[in-house]
Amino acid sequence: MTQPTDIRGEHLHTALSLAASGVPVLPLRAGKVPFGNCRRCTDNACGGRPNMKTPGPCTCPAPCHGWAAATTDPGVINAPTWARAWRDAAAVAYHPGGAGLTVVDLDNPAAIAWAGRTLPSTQTVATTRGEHWIYRGTMRSVNAVRDGVDVKSTMAYARWLGPGTGTMTALPAIVRALAVKEPSTARPAPQTITVPTRAGNGECRHRTPAYLHRGISMAEQRITEARDDVHATVYRTFLAVLSTHGRCDCLTDAHITRLFTAAQAKGESPRHCTDAWTNALTRLGL
Repeated sequence: MTQPTDIRGEHLHTALSLAASGVPVLPLRAGKVPFGNCRRCTDNACGGRPNMKTPGPCTCPAPCHGWAAATTDPGVINAPTWARAWRDAAAVAYHPGGAGLTVVDLDNPAAIAWAGRTLPSTQTVATTRGEHWIYRGTMRSVNAVRDGVDVKSTMAYARWLGPGTGTMTALPAIVRALAVKEPSTARPAPQTITVPTRAGNGECRHRTPAYLHRGISMAEQRITEARDDVHATVYRTFLAVLSTHGRCDCLTDAHITRLFTAAQAKGESPRHCTDAWTNALTRLGL
């Protein structure tokens, strides 16, 4: 007779395996949320754990204080004080920032489509409603940076759903910029743009290094020489670059970083750069 699978035992086994690879873990209860604090830690009366936003004296061995309880210590994970949590666990979570990672949580098809147009490819994990795009590097965690998009890194947890597919890449500037909370600028009036198509045989004429380098350099110069209405100049420049290179996969994160750096040198914030870039992508249907 086939024996029933011990799901809770599998969660503990998964947690220990992740911890052995340097990923801090914690159990999640039903609803994909951490277990509540013990009586001594209720309402953060203990002061919190030392690695939380507000340092405190808590040395509670139980998995209290959400993401801050995440650990790689097998002695803690296997401790009797965690045993009840593992018995009732519905999933395993991990602390991305503690593992040197950032998770871009895409919660619906529109968010996934946006990421496909905007972000460099990386390790991807399927979720119940969308995908997790995982990058190497840490940053501030912010929810709702866009509709259906959360960024989870420091002071946050993410549900472990397996290793996923693809190769993990470095955290790009465009993701870091998402965490900068500033008022968005008004979108400039749409312009009539002719988007070039690929050359014959599926080959892109813009892959010529000299052509692309000259185009990026001219864009940087145009932004640098702006004397007034910098917002509009940055947007128009991004629009021009994307109208030429947006459909041919020439642009890399290094090229985008150069443009963002030029714009920020003129006083634009990372958030404004991201808004202008996204607006240009939307305008061109990319």
